[in-house]
Amino acid sequence: MSTTIICPNCKTQFEPEAALAQSITDQLKKEYNQKWVEKERQKDEQFRLKEQQWQQQQMELTRKAEEEKKAIEKELRAELQKAVGNEYENKVKLLEEANKTNEAKLTLAREKELEFLKKMQEVQTKEQELELKLQRQLTEERAKLSEIIKKEEEEKNKLRDTEYEMKLKEREKQLDDQRKLIEEMKRKSEQGSMQLQGEVQELALEQLLKHTFPIDIISEVGKGVRGADCIQTVRNNYGQECGKIIFESKRTKDFSDDWIEKLKADMRVLGADVAVIVTLAMPKDMTSFGEKNGIWICTFSEVKAVVYVLRDLIQKVYNASKSQENKGDKMTLLYHYLISGEFSEQWKAISEGFMSMKMSIHKEREQMEKLWKAREKQLEKVLLNATHIKGSIEGIAGMDVNLNLLPEENNFLIE
Repeated sequence: MSTTIICPNCKTQFEPEAALAQSITDQLKKEYNQKWVEKERQKDEQFRLKEQQWQQQQMELTRKAEEEKKAIEKELRAELQKAVGNEYENKVKLLEEANKTNEAKLTLAREKELEFLKKMQEVQTKEQELELKLQRQLTEERAKLSEIIKKEEEEKNKLRDTEYEMKLKEREKQLDDQRKLIEEMKRKSEQGSMQLQGEVQELALEQLLKHTFPIDIISEVGKGVRGADCIQTVRNNYGQECGKIIFESKRTKDFSDDWIEKLKADMRVLGADVAVIVTLAMPKDMTSFGEKNGIWICTFSEVKAVVYVLRDLIQKVYNASKSQENKGDKMTLLYHYLISGEFSEQWKAISEGFMSMKMSIHKEREQMEKLWKAREKQLEKVLLNATHIKGSIEGIAGMDVNLNLLPEENNFLIE
């Protein structure tokens, strides 16, 4: 059952179910958006941390390559210095020994220089290979990291979808619980206490009787007073009290037969003519209003029609009793009426109407008799001519011929 609430400030009408559902939906969307933003922020933070780790690893690899490069250069320089030192020593010795060995030493120096250049070339080649290897490792690491991040994102998305679905089902369950709670609260608020329901129906019954029968006296029986809930004193158009109808208002789920006996006792105490039980639950053997054990039983929707009928019966009984009480006076009034000019004039009008109808009938009879006589003469003329024809034929043919050209004459006579 839908309940509409009116805002006391803006007078806007709204239903609490729709407002509650909208509020919960908005809260769910807000929580989901906040969690989604938080997860996106965490994802960016993780990606940034992994990128920093990757940069640190790249810097570490670069540092190691630089260190290895420096070590190789240092080794080569040491070997070169050693070689150069030996060469200088040899040169000194050779210079001391003889100039003959200068050419051989120069050749050796050239060979050493060539070897040094080759080693430098090898170092550069190793450097390039190391850089290429480092780039390959970085690319592979980046690809692995991207794959890992992608898988993690897919798992997070699945987990997020699962969480969202679970949250949605949880919110739906909460909405269902809230809706059931609202319906239960609404049912309880509508049901209210039994006493409050009875008082509401009593007040509604009194208002209905006062509005429908303004000339009657509707008396309210106070709380705690033994007796019926409401008393209707029936009055006619002249303000004379004709009788009493007492009402018992019940608004329970089951009908009790004890109500009938209790209302009978109240009817005897109050001197009422008729007693009515207005109930929400009818007896098991009754589907609509009716009388049971001398008590009328009806629903609230039927009480108006029932009271109309009972009130009319009470007035008729009252008028009949009053007519018996004033019988002698009425005979006197009837005698004066019969000898009055009003009755004489009315009787004259009746006589004139009767005589006019009688004269009209007489005139119609005279006209019909004239018509009948004219038709009778025509018939006699036909019969006379037919008789002459019959006599002529018999005179010519003889008496042996028995002509029966016409039926009996009496058949043509009109009485």
